[in-house]
Amino acid sequence: MDNWITTFMDEFGYLGIFLLIAIENLFPPIPSEVILTFGGFMTTYTTLSIVGVIIASTLGSLFGAVALYLIGAWFEEKRMEKLITRYGRILRLTHEDIHKAYAWFHKYGPWAVFVCRLVPLVRSLISIPAGSVRMNFGTFLVLTTLGSLLWNTVLVYAGAAIGASWEEVLDYMSIYSSVVYAVIGLLAVLSVGLFMRKRIWQRK
Repeated sequence: MDNWITTFMDEFGYLGIFLLIAIENLFPPIPSEVILTFGGFMTTYTTLSIVGVIIASTLGSLFGAVALYLIGAWFEEKRMEKLITRYGRILRLTHEDIHKAYAWFHKYGPWAVFVCRLVPLVRSLISIPAGSVRMNFGTFLVLTTLGSLLWNTVLVYAGAAIGASWEEVLDYMSIYSSVVYAVIGLLAVLSVGLFMRKRIWQRK
């Protein structure tokens, strides 16, 4: 996949960067780290500029994030309640669980959107719950832009600074991603454990 990505970027420049980052937001398995660090490297031997690559990638991030926000908006709270009414027993979820989740996101959503833009995998998916709770669209755009701009700037500058050795950045990003995934996995297990424990106590 990496070779295809770099070839596409070499051929289409800014447009290629915009399209790949937009697609990466919709399909997280596509590695933004490769796109951004190679984009930074391209500024050392093509007419592309660091600022141009950052702008193109940030616009791509916004395009993908807005698409996911709109998908999330379709799954608004009332629709989710209908799903829980129908499949709640199978999923072991109640309307109260959904209300608590929405209440949490209404309270901490803005921070979650900004911070999660700096976390692999969830940096794209966070747009869905933001849309589902109907977060203020202007606020969503500002926070998504700031988070994406920070992530994109760091990786593009890293690629430009290291030059032909840009792939070394990917090794460090792989370590960062592995740590993040391990933490997410641990939190998920703890959350499920606490959830099941609560269910058992409620039945006693």
